[in-house]
Amino acid sequence: MSSTSVTTRRVLIVMPALNEEASVSSVISQVKKSLPGMDVLVVDDGSVDSTAKLARAAGAEVARLSVNLGVGGAMRTGFRYAAARGYDVVVQVDADGQHDPDEVAALLDGLNDADIVIGSRFAGKGSYKASGPRKYAMVALSLVFSRLGKTRLTDVTSGFKAMGPRAIRLFAAYYPAEYLGDTVESLVMAIRAELKIKEIPVIMRERAGGTPSHSPVKSAVYLGRAGLALLLALMRRRPAVDSSDSA
Repeated sequence: MSSTSVTTRRVLIVMPALNEEASVSSVISQVKKSLPGMDVLVVDDGSVDSTAKLARAAGAEVARLSVNLGVGGAMRTGFRYAAARGYDVVVQVDADGQHDPDEVAALLDGLNDADIVIGSRFAGKGSYKASGPRKYAMVALSLVFSRLGKTRLTDVTSGFKAMGPRAIRLFAAYYPAEYLGDTVESLVMAIRAELKIKEIPVIMRERAGGTPSHSPVKSAVYLGRAGLALLLALMRRRPAVDSSDSA
C-alpha cells in the first residue's frame, strides 16, 4: 500500500463510455463539481454517437478506441494512461450516471489501508437489489472471493472502484478485456499479487441515459458465464509483474 498522503495524491477519474451521449456531459459536470482539481479521462470505447465530442466539450480528456473492446479494454487504456503520467490513484466511474461522484471521497479514504477499494451496492447502504440468475451469481462469487481474499466481499462485480499505485502498476501491465474480466479476473490477479482489497457501502443510482449492458437474455446466462470466467481466471498464470510498493 502507498504511503503517499491523501492531500498529495494525484487522482485520475477514468470513465469508460460506449454511446453515452445522453449522460456523459452531466456526469463529467458532477465529477468536476464534487471532485475539484481531479483529472477526468473518458475512454470512448468505439462509440458511434457524439460521446467523445461531448466529453471534450465538458472538459475531460478523451482517449478514443477505434473498435469496441468492452469495459476491460477501456480500463486497460486508462491504467496505461495513468501509469505513463504518474498518477497515484485511478477511480473508475461509469459514464451512465449510476456512480455518485459524492461517494468517491469515501473510496479514496479507503485507500489509506488498502490497494483496491470496491464500492458495494450490498453492504448496507441504499436499496439496490439484484434478482434471478444475476443475484445467484453475485452471491456465489462473493462467497468465493471472500474466501480467496480473506476478507468479506459482497459485490465483486461492482465497477465503482478506487485503485492505488500497486494496482495501477499491475493493471497497466496487463488488464483482462474478456467478458467479466474487468471484475472477476482482475480481482483474482489482485489477490494473487497480494494486494489488499476492501469494500465500502455506496449508493448506486439509476442510469441517466444510454442502454444497459446486460439484457434479459444476457442475465439468463450470467451465472454460467460468471462461473466460467472465474474458473479461467484461476487457471490462468498471472503475468510476472512487480507490484511492490516503492513509496
